[in-house]
Order: sequence, then structure tokens, then C-alpha cells
Amino acid sequence: MKPGFPDLEALGPARILVVGDVILDRYTWGDAGRVSPEAPVLVLRAENEEVRLGGAASVACLLRHLESQVTLAGVVGDDPSGRTVRRLLEEIDLDTDLLLNDTDRCTTTKERFVGRAAGRHPHQILRVDRESREPLEEHIEEKLTAAVTEQLDGYRAVLVSDYAKGVCTPRLLTRVIKEARERGIPVLVDPARITDYYRYRGASILTPNRAEAEGATGLSIAGPSEAFAAGEELLGRLNLDAVFLTLDKDGIAVIAKDQEPEIVPTRRREVYDITGAGDMVLAMTGLSYAAGLSFAETAVLANVAAGLEIERFGVAPVTRQQIRTELNGDAKHKQVTLEEMAGLAESYRANGRCIVFTNGCFDLLHMGHVTYLEQAAELGDVLIVAINSDASVTRLKGPERPIIRDRDRAAMLAALSCVHHVLVFDEDTPHHVLEQVRPDVLVKGGTTKTVVGKEVVARYGGSVRILDGVPDASTTSIVSRIREPSCT
Repeated sequence: MKPGFPDLEALGPARILVVGDVILDRYTWGDAGRVSPEAPVLVLRAENEEVRLGGAASVACLLRHLESQVTLAGVVGDDPSGRTVRRLLEEIDLDTDLLLNDTDRCTTTKERFVGRAAGRHPHQILRVDRESREPLEEHIEEKLTAAVTEQLDGYRAVLVSDYAKGVCTPRLLTRVIKEARERGIPVLVDPARITDYYRYRGASILTPNRAEAEGATGLSIAGPSEAFAAGEELLGRLNLDAVFLTLDKDGIAVIAKDQEPEIVPTRRREVYDITGAGDMVLAMTGLSYAAGLSFAETAVLANVAAGLEIERFGVAPVTRQQIRTELNGDAKHKQVTLEEMAGLAESYRANGRCIVFTNGCFDLLHMGHVTYLEQAAELGDVLIVAINSDASVTRLKGPERPIIRDRDRAAMLAALSCVHHVLVFDEDTPHHVLEQVRPDVLVKGGTTKTVVGKEVVARYGGSVRILDGVPDASTTSIVSRIREPSCT
């Protein structure tokens, strides 16, 4: 870990309660390559459908994948969407004892239609919402409030995810915040886009984004000074401990009692989809603060987690290992096991990323390799390089090879910016690796006469590409030139 960076091991398996608006996200994916002859609208040729947890359920899901013990408190309807939410929560072993049914209310559902342009990146082309924004009926509100306040003991933090769908009523939040603070339990709130924040009074940390803070304070936030001013106003008006004001590419402004305000910066990233960034900030902030990390350390982790989130499509879980790798920023953390790579590949596929795969000995890394790998990386979003182990190279190339050990070959490949992941395999062919990773594109260099493993990729619908080689650039020719006696 780099000096001064927070220690992820300090987080522990915290027990956290999430309260708020439970949402079901539905996705219909397909190809949007033509315009309808009936009207000037895109035609989506549906290919597959997916359901994900949204709103407070999304925050709970993100926390669960960050190795927390989570209870979700909220309301769903007695309808198919509500039953789907419960099934998804059960699949990740999440406590739903405080998730109530309201037979007079529909489960908030957001249905997104997502089209891939030219077979590449998916883009949302339409969203259809089914919801009720009316406050909970009094008897449901009282039942949920009583259930939450009676079971607060034992939680390290309470996270409130308010999407203005009627669950986070002023009366419920006032009771929950009061009861939690009396027990010494911090309450963190991701506010709704509303102008009256009085319902959040007395919370520990508020995590508004730029637009939400502008709406609540009436201040325009163009830079740090305006962010600090808005944070100070919210801090005093609502009697908070701290405000984490998220400023997208500018990082997080941390405004806390008895501390100088500061900007915790973030690095620039390719923004793939901002959906879920706020949920991730709340989840990571709650987990970190519950573990006793400082405000600055908490903001660092929240920045990193949210940055990883916006590089994915929709709300997708981020793991501690991914955060650890990002914090270290070291090429050695690109090196993964086959088991780790299979899990990462599944996540990439779920987020519409095109996975490119190549394999080989890569003994004596040379310009031909580098050129070929740069070209391969341009064929998709993620480039995976699998290299033969030392024993495998010896079986394939003879007792004098490899010249470079596999751990050193892996380190050199990982140092290339075009390479995302490197793994070492011990078999003579990549068949088993391909079956586990299932890349979209299998790539080989132009000197290869046959593409080993192409039948595996063809079986599940992947493609094979052969790239042109660089003349006179091969390990064999380099070794031959080294061994030739020099002319005198």
C-alpha cells in the first residue's frame, strides 16, 4: 500500500443497516442499428434481458460485495417486481427482515432499453418508470419506523438512500436519526434531489452531489470555494458532523466540524456510465466511517470506489480487491490467477465490455510483441494476455527455453499500458483458460499458421483475428543473432 493510503484491512466485516427507497432496475439489451420505417425512432432488436437491484437495494448490494453484513429496510409492493427484488436479495444472502410489503403500492421499477451502436458500447435509448412518489400510508410508515428503531442495536452504521419515492418521510427519518445517534451509531445520508433538507437534520454525514447541493442551498458551485461555502451552510443548518460534497471529476469536498475544509482529488477516468456513482459513494463512505477511518481516508476510498463504478455500465459491484489494486496502482496487480480472471471476465461481460484475449510464450519481449499487443487492445475494451509457464515453454520449445522466467515475463507484459490483465497457465494449450474466461475475440500474431483454441471460441460465438506481424521480429531470430559469432 502506498504511504498515507487507507488500509482496507481495517474495514472488517461491518454490520450495516440500509434504509430507503427500494428500486428494481430492468434492462433490455439489443442492437439498435436501424431506424423504424414507421416513425423517426430507433428499432431495438432485443437480445437479452437483465434485472438488477436499484436505490437502497443497490447500496445494500454494493455493501454486500464489499464484504459487509447488511440488513435492508424499506417497502416493496406485493407484485412480480417486489418478488424479484426479494429473490435477488436472497441470492446474495442479504437480510430482508425489515423489508415490508405494501399491498396498496407498486414496487418502484425503472426499465431501461439499451442499444449497442455498431456492435460496441451500449447506450441507454429509453427509460420507463413505474412508481409511486406518494409518502407511505401512516400505518406502513409507523410499522417500518418501529421495526427499524427497535433493531438498531448491533449495527455499526445506518445508511439512508433517499430517492424521493415516499419511503424516507420526515417523521421516519427524524425518529431513526434520533434513535441511532442516542446509541452512538452514525447515520449517513445520500439525499434526494429536493430543496428541503430538514428531514436529514442531525445525521452524521451527508453525501450530496454538486446539483443536489446547489438545489438545497441556492448556491452555484463552480469550484472549491463555492463547494466549501455550500458545505458550511448545510453543516450549520442541519447540525451535521460532515458533508461529503461530490464534485464529479474534481473529487470530493470534505467539510467537517472543527476542521479545515479540503478537496480530496480523484484521477480522471473514461466515464462509461454515471449510474450508481452516488450509491457507491454512500456505501464506501458508510463502510469506511463505521470502521473508524478519518474523513480524509474515507473520502479517498469513496473516490476510488466511485471511479471504478463509473467505468462500468449501470450499477455493478466493486470488490475490495479491485479497490486495493487501484490504490496500489502497481503493474504487479494486473497479474491475476485464472480463478480471479474468470470472475473479472464475468463482470466485464455483465457491463457490455468487449474482452480480447491472446496467449503465447512471450519469451524475450520485443517490438513485434509490443506492436501486436497494441493492435490487439484496439479490438475491444479489455486485453488479457495468458503466458505459458516455464515448464510449459520447456515442453514446447526445448530444454534451453525459456530464457526469461514466467514471473519476469508476466511483470514486463503487465507494465505495458495496453495490457489489462496477465495470467500464467501451465497447460500446453490455452483451451482450459479460454473455457473459463470466454473472451469475445481471440487474437494471434501473423507468424502463427494455426490458431490453437479457435474451436473453443467458435463454440460460444466468439471471433478469431490474426494480426500482421512485424518483419524480422521474433524471439527465435533474436536468439539466433545473439548466438551467431560477430564479424571481425
